[in-house]
Order: sequence, then C-alpha cells, then structure tokens
Amino acid sequence: MGLFNDILNKLGFGKKAAPTPQPSENVTFAPDSPASDTAAQTDAPATETVDVVAQLEAMASSHPEPLNWKTSIVDLMKLLGLDSSVTARKALATELGCPADKMADSAQMNSWLHKTVLQKLADNGGNVPPEWL
Repeated sequence: MGLFNDILNKLGFGKKAAPTPQPSENVTFAPDSPASDTAAQTDAPATETVDVVAQLEAMASSHPEPLNWKTSIVDLMKLLGLDSSVTARKALATELGCPADKMADSAQMNSWLHKTVLQKLADNGGNVPPEWL
C-alpha cells in the first residue's frame, strides 16, 4: 500500500518491540508446562502499539502552522509531511477503497478518507480514541 504505507512509516508503525529473552538451548520443559507455552509465543515478531494521538500532538507542537488534523485529512497529511493535494488524496482514497459516489464529491471523499485512515491506523495496532473512529 503506497500512500497509506507512508502514513504508517511516518507514525512509527512496524517497529519491532525489544525481543523477549529465549530460554537457553540446553533447558527442556515438560510438554504441558507454562514455560513451554511462553517459549512458543516468543517466536512471533512483536510490534509496539503506536500512540497515534501522542505522535501527532508531538508533531503538531513543532509544526510552523496550526493544523486541524483531528478532523481534516488535508491537515493530517500536511502534519505528516505528505502531499495533501487533491490528486494525492484521490490516490489515497482509491488505495483504501473509497466508494465511487464519495469520490465524486471532494468533501464526502475527504470526510470518508479521514475516518478510514484513522480506522486503518487502529486496525494496524494504533491507539486511536474510539470517538474518532
């Protein structure tokens, strides 16, 4: 996912958490012991939860202009340092599957796009307040 991937990267998604220590190779566990379950769980790569609001507020505090990123997709994209032109927003909307009827009206597309971006951030492990979704 091109543009949405850029959003994820700007917010620090996909960074692996510190690895969980593995038991040494010469230690054996009984098949039903809790330690063997823990060892099996550490094989999956862990990712940290991203506090989306904290990240965006930190960016906003150092941004040269005030932005209404909580409700505006244009301002959210500006805050992230991304192209916020109508062409870029249409490309992002297409990438995220915006319905054709909303694509025909830029205000509806922008509203749908802002809500969808926040929802997809939450779906990817972002901590987004439920009232924003």
